Formats: sequence, structure tokens, C-alpha cells
Amino acid sequence: MQALIVIDVQNDFCPGGALAVPQGDTIVQGINALMPDFDAVILTQDWHPAGHSSFASSHEGAEAYSVTKMPYGDQVLWPDHCIQGSMGAKFHTELHRDRADLIMRKGYNPAIDSYSAFFENDHETPTGLEGYLRTRGIDHLVMVGLALDFCVNFSAVDAANLGFEVEVRQALTRAIDLDGSLAAAVLGMRAAGVTLV
Repeated sequence: MQALIVIDVQNDFCPGGALAVPQGDTIVQGINALMPDFDAVILTQDWHPAGHSSFASSHEGAEAYSVTKMPYGDQVLWPDHCIQGSMGAKFHTELHRDRADLIMRKGYNPAIDSYSAFFENDHETPTGLEGYLRTRGIDHLVMVGLALDFCVNFSAVDAANLGFEVEVRQALTRAIDLDGSLAAAVLGMRAAGVTLV
């Protein structure tokens, strides 16, 4: 069985949002068109409390997009984004949310960021998505959404490492490309056995 995993197609990651991915909104209609082809559709949603530790504003004197050390490793400090209940955290208005079997929220622990749909950034604390997919008998995942070099990348690599067959539809993703992050992500996904289409 196959699932479509739609990563973080939220207002703050689209043009005009707090952490806008260039052309992030141009993938929405293509994602909607794919949904009927899958046994399950899962939407992930970045869902940060105000003052999250991954926000540059939570670190005195820190600039957005700088990197700091956290107990779990290096962490990019982001502009405040996808704050719980905010307009920026909502899904893009044209995304077919009613087609979702599951909406999986991540990044709600104030002490740790969560790029991946499967693990928080310590690479140990699970989100519960793996268990959901296993109990549904799903073994093939197709990933789309935002951003290719961060949350899509981390989700795809984790899923491949967990033994799922993983495909990323690049035409239905967009990247931030922060200091070469896109090239590094593509290499990492290929090395993990992810199919890039």
C-alpha cells in the first residue's frame, strides 16, 4: 500500500509567510491532483509554541539563519514561524485538507525542533508516524511539500532508514537552499536509497 506524505504546505512557508520558500505555493494544485491515487494521505504540520528554542528571537543577539549548538546537535535558528493557532501555521487555503487520513503535527516540544515527520531533531524521539503507517500496512511512501532540503529531506531519509520504500517527487517540492543545503540534501537522500523523481 502507498501513502502520499504532504510535508508542511503551510502559509508561513509560502510567499508572504514568515519563512517563505520561493514558489512554495506553486506546488499546491499538483499535490491536490495526486491525492486520489493513494491508499492514504498524510499531512504534516509544523506546530511551534511561541518562543520555541529554534527561533532566533529566543536567543539574545542571534540572527535568523545562524547556527547554534543544542543538546542534540547543530540547530539552524529560524525566524518565528508556524506558531500554534496562527494564520502562518494554517495549511495553504487551496490545499485539499479534507482528503487527509491523518494530520501529524511536529515541532510542538519547545526544547527541540522537528524537521522529520518521523523523529524529532535528536533522531531518537519518535513522532508516532511509523507506527501508524505500519498498522495500516503501508510500505511505499511518496513525499512532496516544503522544504525539499529540510523537512522533506529529513523525513525521506528517516523513512528510508526505517525500511520504507521512499520516493520524492521533486516537481512538487521547493527548497530554501541555505548555504548549499539543497545539493547536500540531494546527495544524502540518494545515499539513503531514496528515489528522486
